Amino acid sequence: MGKSTLAQALAKRLDARTVLEAVEENPFLPNFYVDREKYAFQTQLFFLLSRFRQQQELSQPELFAQATVSDYLFAKDRIFAQLTLDPQEYLLYQRVYDLLGTRVVRPDLVIYLQARVEVLLSRIRKRGREFERRFDPQYLAELSAAYNDFFFSYDETPLLVVNSSDIDFVESAEDMEGLLQAIGRMKKGTQAYHPVSSR
Repeated sequence: MGKSTLAQALAKRLDARTVLEAVEENPFLPNFYVDREKYAFQTQLFFLLSRFRQQQELSQPELFAQATVSDYLFAKDRIFAQLTLDPQEYLLYQRVYDLLGTRVVRPDLVIYLQARVEVLLSRIRKRGREFERRFDPQYLAELSAAYNDFFFSYDETPLLVVNSSDIDFVESAEDMEGLLQAIGRMKKGTQAYHPVSSR
């Protein structure tokens, strides 16, 4: 919980449009949480094509005049693919990704919200999606480690890494304001923001 809320708050501050990940629209996702091995490829391909369609809409000339805030990075799709697909499926996935990835608009800034696994689990439960009720903590730990590895070497755009474990910018206006100020100070390269909780 948090990235969509942050995207919407930033969009409001910047008078920007939002692009939100269409998680609920993926018909394979509930089955994926029951049997990851069986439904990983269908789930991943649906997400890849859905995100590509959204990103293509951003490349329309009339939209360049307005700022856009997205709650996901297109390139992070590969994190899930590497973690869930078998080698043959991943080779096929990578061929599709390579065809699509070069046609996606590169963001001006990427924000990586980092948190401890137990905090992430708590936020997932609070989110209340039915198909996430039995979320596997081991899978989440592996996913968190994969994200950390990905962003450790990420250098395609400016990157702000936010330690969000001990703040709640959903409930706390002060925490949100501090985060927005950190984003406003961001220029280039990779920077880290380690906020102190207001609670």
